[in-house]
Amino acid sequence: MTRIRSPISIRVWQIRVWRSNTRTRQLFGGRLSGGRAGFVLDWLHKANNKLLSYYFIVLFFVLWQVAPVVGWANPIFIPPLSKVLNALWTLTQSGAIFVDISVSLERVFVGFSIAIIVGLPLGFILGGWLPPVEKFLQPLMNLCAQINIVTLLPLFIVLFGVGEGGKYGVIFWASFWPILFTTMAGVKQVDPLLIKCARSMGANGITIFFKIILPGAALQIFAGIKIGATMAFMLLIGAEMLGSNAGMGWLIRNSEDNWQIPRLYVGLLTIAVVGLIINYFFEWLESTLITWREAMPEATK
Repeated sequence: MTRIRSPISIRVWQIRVWRSNTRTRQLFGGRLSGGRAGFVLDWLHKANNKLLSYYFIVLFFVLWQVAPVVGWANPIFIPPLSKVLNALWTLTQSGAIFVDISVSLERVFVGFSIAIIVGLPLGFILGGWLPPVEKFLQPLMNLCAQINIVTLLPLFIVLFGVGEGGKYGVIFWASFWPILFTTMAGVKQVDPLLIKCARSMGANGITIFFKIILPGAALQIFAGIKIGATMAFMLLIGAEMLGSNAGMGWLIRNSEDNWQIPRLYVGLLTIAVVGLIINYFFEWLESTLITWREAMPEATK
């Protein structure tokens, strides 16, 4: 049965609600009405959403510290986080970690720059100006791109030696193919009608390239650059492990040979952090240069 409230009981309920709201206003400074309280709760909700992805990272590091101490993990193979941080502090004070990072970044920069210098123009030429040549070379390029670069590491060492040439070759090979394929794909997806309209209005080839083709293919190009940079950095670590006297890959291999397990974890964490920084750098560069991508949703409203 439905309960029917009398007018007196309804009035009593309204008075209780009013008193509760009054206490809430007093608690938050006298003027924290529904609007301001909603703003505070909304701010807390947004802050929680932003920090939500970091909760697991904090839990991971806490478990890393606790597990070896309480016996959940073997401290010989998984040392506590405090020992890893102590080893990081030692390498930081001596400056050795900065030397290894700078050496690895220099190798990545040289090999990756060569891949961009060769891959971008070749992608524009094959994708836009010489489609028959691109079709003729497509099977060979697909075959070369499918070769596992790890299996080519010994070949590059044989061809170029254990010096810098072999490492530059590994970085070039790893990053060249993503840059080449995404550049060709970006050029092909440019609307031909835009190019015809530009030509009908008297635009020359240089204007068409910089005003239509390059902006139209920019998103695909940056996708390939980010993939190539990630692959180049990861493959460099493997190359440095096989033959090098400096670098982050050498740091891991040297720590393993000398059974310095905390230093080995320092190398792994450093590689992860540097890789994230490189990825965020290219994302920032992409958002800075390709400004029309964020403006498009607003223009369509």
